[in-house]
Amino acid sequence: MNPLTTLERRAMASITTASGAMLIVAADQRNGMKAVMGSPDGPGAISKAELADAKGDLVRHLANHAPAVLLDPEVALPALVDEDVLARGTALVVGMDASGFETVDGLRHTQFVPGVTPRTVRDLGGDVAKMLWYVRPDRQGADSRVAEEMRDLVKACEAEGLLLIVELLTYRLEDETPEEYAEAFPRLVADGAALAVACGAKVLKLAYPGSAEACDAVTAAADGVPWAVLSAGVDHATFVEQVRTAVAHGASGAMAGRALWKDSLAMTSAEREQLLTGRALPRLRELATAVDGAPA
Repeated sequence: MNPLTTLERRAMASITTASGAMLIVAADQRNGMKAVMGSPDGPGAISKAELADAKGDLVRHLANHAPAVLLDPEVALPALVDEDVLARGTALVVGMDASGFETVDGLRHTQFVPGVTPRTVRDLGGDVAKMLWYVRPDRQGADSRVAEEMRDLVKACEAEGLLLIVELLTYRLEDETPEEYAEAFPRLVADGAALAVACGAKVLKLAYPGSAEACDAVTAAADGVPWAVLSAGVDHATFVEQVRTAVAHGASGAMAGRALWKDSLAMTSAEREQLLTGRALPRLRELATAVDGAPA
């Protein structure tokens, strides 16, 4: 277990429900958010200003009802703080990762948003930072580039008094069949968690590993470090059941993006408000019940 500092403990409390479960609305997507906005001319026709407006509506009508929201420093910030869109009672998690990845020797590597550091996260009003890494723990060990990057950022955030959420995504290799990857997936999630914890991670954001038994394995691998389930684009009903299972087997909450809002981001602000309040907000409330471990 990697214990929290006093400052990190306070930050952790800001992203949890009254019962202590993590619940964060993920709205740091850029290309993924454009893809569900429904422009008749396709995602490429959506401007940065239009995307920023959609993110603003998402915060106003959905995320402000959650303990915390995850936003990006390329489109959403600092405007949504400076313009008082973000409610004072909703903590801000700042995503440090840029969209996309580069591939080196068959392995994926994410990159930082240019110029974004732990100090930048503070300057943007952030309470917590988040960084995404793609991992293949069967190919990447403690001496790998990804492990070195994790260790360096954990240390830099701790020096800044900033809690860091480490998000991990696994992926299929070019020489791996879909069946081989599906078989390896639960083990990859657990082994990825173990690698991140060995590198000093104090909070994890992980894919649902597939079953109650796999969740037990992840919890054991995390060795006392809290982990939250990401929605990975599944539908809301599926995600809620995944969260209930994960929480019952050691997970500490959820970070939900597309499962909440992917069918609620119409092109006009008026339509978005109606969909976010009438469709996405009830989903958030149901998810809050799930992370708190209440029965269905």
